[in-house]
Amino acid sequence: MPHDRLTRLMAGSALASLALTGCAGGANGPQLPPASFVAMQEGPGEEYVIGPLDELTVFVWRNPELGANVQVRPDGRITTPLITDMPAVGKTPSMLAEDIRLQLSQYIEEPLVSVIVNKFAGTFSQQVRVVGATEKPASIPYRANMTLLDAMIAVGGLSEYAAGNKARLIRFDKETGKQREFALRLGDLLKKGESKANVMLSPGDVIIIPESMF
Repeated sequence: MPHDRLTRLMAGSALASLALTGCAGGANGPQLPPASFVAMQEGPGEEYVIGPLDELTVFVWRNPELGANVQVRPDGRITTPLITDMPAVGKTPSMLAEDIRLQLSQYIEEPLVSVIVNKFAGTFSQQVRVVGATEKPASIPYRANMTLLDAMIAVGGLSEYAAGNKARLIRFDKETGKQREFALRLGDLLKKGESKANVMLSPGDVIIIPESMF
């Protein structure tokens, strides 16, 4: 009987230890290398790709009547003078300008066209989405040298019941064509100021923050 009692006490102690470890929210799984809070060297990101609801200015040199300020429709197309339903989503501004130039060349000689993006939404592949236990879940246009801290500032940080150290980052690996999942330590980053918990983000990243069970 004493032996059985000792066994039960040891098992109870082990379970309590596991529960405390779970409450601490230790992040398990592969982790990304840390990023500095301030980039040592700023540089351009990937070339911007136009997305639905972006606002554009189309400028045609010496032919202002053929230009326009337009918003990309949800179906990904735009309409300008002489051009109807031109596909815009998925193109860079220079690609769209060239397509418009080719269309206008049927009507005027050697048109010079520029496309300027005034308000950015971007495609899903160029947004960072933060969902779950945060103050204001959102899709954020990616910008060059963006870090995890930048994204969390944009969404107002963690909610009261967030399990920050159990958060996950989902990233599409272009080389393998598969999604990869990485552990994040948002609790350590935002509540303890742990600089090594800050990581670089990539266009298309999805950050998922679960709620604590306690």
